[in-house]
Amino acid sequence: MCLSDRSDTNEGSPMEERIFNSNCPVGVTMKILSGKWKIWILFMLAEGPKRFNELQRMKEGLTQRMLTMHLRELEQDKIIVRTAYSVVPPKVEYSLSDLGQTLKPLLDDLQKWGAYYIDEMGLKN
Repeated sequence: MCLSDRSDTNEGSPMEERIFNSNCPVGVTMKILSGKWKIWILFMLAEGPKRFNELQRMKEGLTQRMLTMHLRELEQDKIIVRTAYSVVPPKVEYSLSDLGQTLKPLLDDLQKWGAYYIDEMGLKN
């Protein structure tokens, strides 16, 4: 309903406000998954727990600041879990939460669609 009710786009609240409200499933999904690296982070964590530096080394161009911000947001949204171990030197791992695990089928479908798109567009090297 939040996307199809477009009658008042020029009156009162703009469509963007309705899409991003907490009652719109598409808006909630966009809010949680939006961000340049969030989906990539979720793909990496779907393979298993990872340490911060491990994640950062896996993707060129992913800054420490951006990784920190995305990890915090995903943790706040209960999609990932941060586990700190009491060892020296300190060890912190990130993993998908139980809720985050429910994204695995979606991530698999995104990967399949990406492969399909590459084939259809003739983008293979």
